[in-house]
This record gives sequence, structure tokens and C-alpha cells, in this order.
Amino acid sequence: MNDELHPVRVDALEPFYAEAADRWASRLGLPRAGEAAFALQLGGAGLQLVELGDKAPGPVRVDFVEGAMAHRRQFGGGSGQMIAKAVGVQPGIRPRVLDATAGLGRDAFVLASLGCEMTLIERQPLIAALLEDGLARAALSLEVAPIVAHMHLLTGNAIELMRQWQGEPPQVIYLDPMFPHRDKSALVKKEMRLFRPLVGDDLDAPALLAAALALASHRVVVKRPRKAPAIDGVKPGYVLEGKSSRYDVYPKKKLEAGA
Repeated sequence: MNDELHPVRVDALEPFYAEAADRWASRLGLPRAGEAAFALQLGGAGLQLVELGDKAPGPVRVDFVEGAMAHRRQFGGGSGQMIAKAVGVQPGIRPRVLDATAGLGRDAFVLASLGCEMTLIERQPLIAALLEDGLARAALSLEVAPIVAHMHLLTGNAIELMRQWQGEPPQVIYLDPMFPHRDKSALVKKEMRLFRPLVGDDLDAPALLAAALALASHRVVVKRPRKAPAIDGVKPGYVLEGKSSRYDVYPKKKLEAGA
């Protein structure tokens, strides 16, 4: 992130949140005042990131309890969803999954809601902060707490963390590298406008895929825009294609119940 081009400050939306805002600013190395292009704001609804200035879109925050995620949790199609098929969810099989490009955690939440044990990695500190805050608030919900109990967040460079992995490897590694997405939904466009200056495209996607293939015990799954090229390197074993996106699947070993 280039602080001269895209400075971010931390704001407390009410005096009550000033102390917590100070802690976030200290953790992230961000100022609490001054001119900025973006603000990480803390208030009653939690932590949110907003672009400042005229005609800027509204704030983005992580909410696993209400809104779109609640609807998908209740009506999203369960284990019949394409993402579930891609990672290998089957009767009696709920693989341990590492989501190495967690973002706002939506895909990981869907898999956790189906019973998968999820580890999440997010390397952009601001996005990781939003995700950490969203998980903490969700843990206070009686309905959602059992789901987010399956989600464990790591902050850092996924390639390095995968190369230095200790202990039992994940059965499945899920990747959704930043790409010029064609999704036309207002929500995704707002998030892309906010995140692209801070994150950019994942130019190291081939190295990310190589590290995932070296670590995963059973398969790697890469989410791509439907017409985008596959990541350079090993070709996927097979592809599951949807209306706007697809899943490139790199199988290594068959998932079996009880494994």
C-alpha cells in the first residue's frame, strides 16, 4: 500500500469508541487524524472501511449475521452449491479447508456453515481487520456463533505461511486471487473500488498456486471469473462452470469419509 497516494486514517464515529479506535490505529500503524483518502471507522455497527470525498460509495464491513450472508445461510442451497461441490463436500465428507485469499470471508463462511473446518489467511491488514471484527461480532450471535467457531483467521502473506506450514496440512486449499472481476453487482463494484487501490491484482497468483499445490493433501480449488484464463502453471484437472464464475479444480487424492 502506498500511503502517499492512499492514506488511511482511523475514525471513532462516537466518543465511546475513541479508545478502541486508538488501539486499531496503533495495531495498524495508522493516524487518527489528518487528510486521508480512506477511513477505517469504528462505531456501533462495528469496523468499516469507507472512501472519503464526493460521490464515494458507502462503507464496507463484514456482517455474517444480517443481510446477504443471512439470506445465503438460510436459502443458499446447502451442499448443492457449486463451491461445496468444488471443495469436495459430500455425504459424510466435510474437508478441512484453508482459504488462502480470505478477503471478507464470504466463501469461507459458506463452507463453515456446511460444517467444514476453515482456516483463513488475509494478507491486507485493513481487510484482515474488517474480517477479524466481523468474526468477533458474529461470535456474539447465538445463531451464527457455532458457524464462526469453525473459522480461524491468520494475517500474513499466504505464500510464506503455506511454505512454512507446521502440523497437519489442509485437505483442500481454496484460492480466489484478486482479478479484474466482471461481476456487475453494486456490492462487488463498491468493494472493488475500495480495495483495488489498497490491494491491487494478485500478480503472484502462480506462486500462490504452486505453494497451495505443494501443501494441500487432497486438492486445490481456484475460483475465477468464468472467461478468465487459468493461473499459469499446472493445468486444472477439471472445471466446474457457473454463470459468472468457475472453479478450477486440481485434484491430488480422493476425499473419503473419515479421512
